[in-house]
Amino acid sequence: MLVFGTRPEAIKMCPLANELKSRPDEFEAVVCVTGQHREMLDQVLRAFSVEPDHDLAIMRPGQTLFDITCDVLLDIRAVLEKERPDVVLVHGDTTTSFAAALACFYLRIPVGHVEAGLRTRNLLSPWPEEFNRQAVDVLAEYYFAPTYRSKQNLIDEGKPSEKIFVTGNTGIDALRTTVRDGYRNEHLDWAHGSRLILITAHRRENLGEPMARMFRAIRRVMDEHPDVKAIYPIHMNPQVREVAERELSGEDRIRIIDPLEVVDFHNFIAASYLVLTDSGGIQEEAPSLGKPVLVMRDTTERPEGVVCGTLKLVGTEEQAVYSSFSELLDSDKAYRSMSRASNPYGDGHASERIADVLGGKEPACLL
Repeated sequence: MLVFGTRPEAIKMCPLANELKSRPDEFEAVVCVTGQHREMLDQVLRAFSVEPDHDLAIMRPGQTLFDITCDVLLDIRAVLEKERPDVVLVHGDTTTSFAAALACFYLRIPVGHVEAGLRTRNLLSPWPEEFNRQAVDVLAEYYFAPTYRSKQNLIDEGKPSEKIFVTGNTGIDALRTTVRDGYRNEHLDWAHGSRLILITAHRRENLGEPMARMFRAIRRVMDEHPDVKAIYPIHMNPQVREVAERELSGEDRIRIIDPLEVVDFHNFIAASYLVLTDSGGIQEEAPSLGKPVLVMRDTTERPEGVVCGTLKLVGTEEQAVYSSFSELLDSDKAYRSMSRASNPYGDGHASERIADVLGGKEPACLL
């Protein structure tokens, strides 16, 4: 059984669901979604043609972490008791993953953690995701680590090495089916002939003044570079929207648009010049498409990209964001160094490797 509930999880779990379903002689694959995100989750399910077998539909207006945790924990019990899966696969660092893994632990059902072993070692950054990820790894039976660094993190914590499998990241698998030649979109047509900057910002720890500082830095750089246009698919969170409206409105070369479906979003990354983000998954996706990423956070659980040079951790202080953003626009050398750096996150075959492990086979080629 695969359990997931948010848009980022769905992007990375749908390729795995489809891989397992493509092997009916080996697996009976059951998909359970929690609906932690609703509209954004459904968009991804449609894009990958994944039909859930169970939908807990927990999302409610103004939901809190308490609501999500309790609702998933209580509502998934009946599903698990009905299906009695041999293993439950959860992904990454969401509250859905933590609560589902805890429910499995209470029912003595083995858990496989997809994207295991990522760490910042700071439980408050990202919050609550760092706790969720570490907690799932305490409960897991199988660890599907995307990189050797994440495997080493698990070994350092005492996890058994024979249960850790380096597979690459399933998010890269998704790009193989979503990025398309000849893709067209009205917003990309608007940006044609300019250097396109893609912005995403939504992290809880950045709400308020940190986000305002980030946006002010972006605004300053845009004012100084008339050949640049920016598109910001904004998060649904009203706190994010309030800050963006206050700091970015009135600049006709910045477009704030509604959240994009996954196919559109991946093609926007492919069309961009560089990406500014506080997201996690984009730190893997953009380097796979040769796009430099400025990470507007103080920590990252994906240090491989920093080491390889595809990511730069710039924090949230206005001057730091401004300086790094300006440098990539003004220095061809700095831009080439990041855009040509190697991608450490996989080759697009992680789902196949995970399926091989679950089927008792030796994966064809570990990274």
